[in-house]
Amino acid sequence: MTTPVTAPSQPEPWLRGTHSELNAVLRAILHAFDLAQEDVSHWIADLTEADLHASPFGLTSIAFHLRHIPRSLDRLLTYAEGNQLNSEQIIAMKTESDPGVSRDELLSEFNAGLANAADRVRAFAATDLDTPRSVGRKQLPTSVGGLLVHLADHTQRHTGQIVTTAKLIKGIEK
Repeated sequence: MTTPVTAPSQPEPWLRGTHSELNAVLRAILHAFDLAQEDVSHWIADLTEADLHASPFGLTSIAFHLRHIPRSLDRLLTYAEGNQLNSEQIIAMKTESDPGVSRDELLSEFNAGLANAADRVRAFAATDLDTPRSVGRKQLPTSVGGLLVHLADHTQRHTGQIVTTAKLIKGIEK
């Protein structure tokens, strides 16, 4: 029988009174980033580099999610800013599953990507969230607010997958 690994006992970021200089939407997005960073740090702390690249039961590796989160934030924010993706972003998207990235590289990209995304989110403080935007080659319709809220949704979805995969790996190892 394995000993369960528990999450930290402090209140979640949205209950700490942080980012209070921002409106509720932007504040919630930054809280989602904070929670993602804390959950990732906690749940992968004792995983090996091999664990980060493992795909137990065919699940997507933690390494993929650690690259996908910051790279997708960059892409979504590019659309929110009214721009289209550049060639470097497209190449980066196609290499999210590539093997051989070290633990330090994965965590560096993840943490730097979240910090960069938080700075870019703050830049929307005076923006009308109903401003129309389009996404992708098909120019699918959305708004600045729709894109920004999706940043939080998408980040938390992939963080949940990291936590679930980490729990599974820890259970297998014990």
